Amino acid sequence: MSQDPVLPFHDRRHAGRVLAAKLAHFAGRPNLLVLALPRGGVAVGAEVASALQAPLDIFVVRKLGLPGQPEYAMGAIASGGVRVLTPLPPNTVTPEELADVVARESDELVRRELLFRGKRASISIEGRTVIVVDDGLATGATLRAALLAIRQQRPLHVVVGVPVGARDSCEALRPEVDELVCVAMPEPFHAVSQAYRHFPQASDEEVTSLIEQARQAREQLIRTQASKTASEWQPLTAEAHAHPQPARTLSEGLLRHLHPLVAGADDYDPLMQLIGPARFALLGEASHGTQEFYRERIAITKRLILEKEFSAIAVEGDWPDALRVNRYVRGLPGDADAAGALSGFKRFPSWMWRNTEVRDFVEWLREHNAGRSPDGQVGFYGIDLYSLFTSVQAVLAYLAQQDPDAAQRARYRYSCFDHADEDSQAYGYAASFGMTPSCEDAVVQQLREMTQRAGALATVPGNERDEAFYAQQNALLVRNAEAYYRTMFRERMSSWNLRDNHMVETLQALDLHLAAGGRRPKIAVWAHNSHLGDASATDMGKRGEWNVGQLMRQRHHADAVLIGFSTYGGWVTAASDWDQPPQRKSVRKGLPGSWEHAFHQTGENRFLLPIRNNPALQKLLEPLRLQRAIGVIYRPETERQSHYFHTCLARQFDAMIHIDETSALPPLDSEADWHGGEVPETYPTGI
Repeated sequence: MSQDPVLPFHDRRHAGRVLAAKLAHFAGRPNLLVLALPRGGVAVGAEVASALQAPLDIFVVRKLGLPGQPEYAMGAIASGGVRVLTPLPPNTVTPEELADVVARESDELVRRELLFRGKRASISIEGRTVIVVDDGLATGATLRAALLAIRQQRPLHVVVGVPVGARDSCEALRPEVDELVCVAMPEPFHAVSQAYRHFPQASDEEVTSLIEQARQAREQLIRTQASKTASEWQPLTAEAHAHPQPARTLSEGLLRHLHPLVAGADDYDPLMQLIGPARFALLGEASHGTQEFYRERIAITKRLILEKEFSAIAVEGDWPDALRVNRYVRGLPGDADAAGALSGFKRFPSWMWRNTEVRDFVEWLREHNAGRSPDGQVGFYGIDLYSLFTSVQAVLAYLAQQDPDAAQRARYRYSCFDHADEDSQAYGYAASFGMTPSCEDAVVQQLREMTQRAGALATVPGNERDEAFYAQQNALLVRNAEAYYRTMFRERMSSWNLRDNHMVETLQALDLHLAAGGRRPKIAVWAHNSHLGDASATDMGKRGEWNVGQLMRQRHHADAVLIGFSTYGGWVTAASDWDQPPQRKSVRKGLPGSWEHAFHQTGENRFLLPIRNNPALQKLLEPLRLQRAIGVIYRPETERQSHYFHTCLARQFDAMIHIDETSALPPLDSEADWHGGEVPETYPTGI
């Protein structure tokens, strides 16, 4: 260490000044932003921001410490649900231990964001050159998690600057950023603390004070620049001009194109005209727990069935669970009522399909199908892939009835999963990091055999052909779910793409299967906006993700119609964390600068925007704006980071339905937490 002339640093402030000198070529660059990782990185970042005359903000990341050895990082989490895990030797940590650490650090991440930021909104990252600063780089897990989350917000350039780091970690990180400045890389490297004479743990008070000082210095700089020309002033206030069109002006333009929804029989006539002869109507939702989204989607689907001969509903649910509903609506032996048919949806979040709106629609669908031939009935299918072990059992049950020898082969292949004790994530974690063998080869072999069996029965009419197809799809789900869970602990983008690929693959298989009945099927798809809106028009596409909507457009062009939903405020059924009971939660009002806020500004409570084939409206909807997405978890305390992303609405959807004030979806299995609801959120906006 003594061989390096800059070491040891006196303290973090000294290290920041040395680092700033190495970053001096960024001084004066337009739209520059320094992001410091609290706690230790803030003192370093404050010096860098001051020297470069750039604004300073924080980006909260939490290290995942190894149980019993918390100083050793086994990964990190960051805002936006990003998780990075470091490969560990077999049996180092159990999935349960990992889940406990993630839950604890997630709570601390939220606490720190509220503590450090207070009522101040985060500074926009989009379109900026961002310098990410920490006080040192050891394993790199913390910075890697930060970079994944920062990339989601579309910066122009990403630079990492640290005063000291391990050489292998610095070099491994270098390809992931536009520029890396690691001032010192001592060898051997033992710990970041050894590069400093004084290295006390930074306190919450110190971090808060440094952020406030930087804010005041920035405001003073802006006041100093106020007398300069507008061209010199512009870079300092770029975030104020992120949206070129004021919400009021946009809303006035929208009023000329929207179609009010007044609960009349002709409400959706313009939408029926837009859908025309298309065979795929993709009906989204902005949350998994809003009653009006389900109710309106059902009303549209009924018209598609009655007026346009749609023959299937494909939902963001698991294949074997939905298949039980399919048997009920077709009048096949089994459940006595819709509530019983929906009881297969046991896995969290059960309320997505076990709710009052879906129950009533399932009863309507059974009545509609009554008396019709099998080819004339409307089916109900699931296209998601979370039911790995349920689908394994479905394949085994089918083969036990059809071919005992084939069932024995399948049991042997699927025994590869036995060690996971029917815990999909436990299997994924163990297989991903080499703690147990992968089941990839076994599930591929089983799928190949099931595909051959289904192919042999493809020309056999009736129930035998259907059952072979259903079993084949369960085998496909097992193959794709195995890959999904194996990748989810390593790279979010890959697991997302695998999941949506599976949904499209299932839709294509269902389309071919139903076409054998003699008519080209028409399918209504029910899923979240994030799956059905074209990902290439959103932040998702910028980070390499695609989705069902994008893939269906690419394959079917005008034959696929993408329809989104939105709300400004109200109530939603959602959980506070994964596997927690559903609650009736208050939805905060749409953020300024969002599509939801612009729609609210029209003054219309419920309306339809037919976007396709409307160039004037498309021009209005072309600029990027924020859009809210609430899944099964709603965290209003981190509303901006957790639930908003940028979209070009003109290209994301073919039509948009907005309902300004919405209500929570009633689950069939209502619990005390849901009935009691909660008081409206009072957290500051912009968190």
